[in-house]
Amino acid sequence: MRVIADIPHPACKITLFHWNSKYLIKLERGMVEQTYKVSQFDLTGEEEARKLLDEAFISEVVKRFGEMEASLGNALGRL
Repeated sequence: MRVIADIPHPACKITLFHWNSKYLIKLERGMVEQTYKVSQFDLTGEEEARKLLDEAFISEVVKRFGEMEASLGNALGRL
């Protein structure tokens, strides 16, 4: 797996990888992470992979992080 870029963003850590003919977009915040896989054949290259990370996409990711953190907190509370 090859790291292509660390993309700065105030809401989360974003890392772009290339592996097995796929671009992997890994987003991390606190104790949760999301990974999206996109075939390299669906994109024209690294720049297009970066363009996927527009504000609408990041907004949805941040909302999902909140849901994930709540789910994890609820599960830990049930222990």
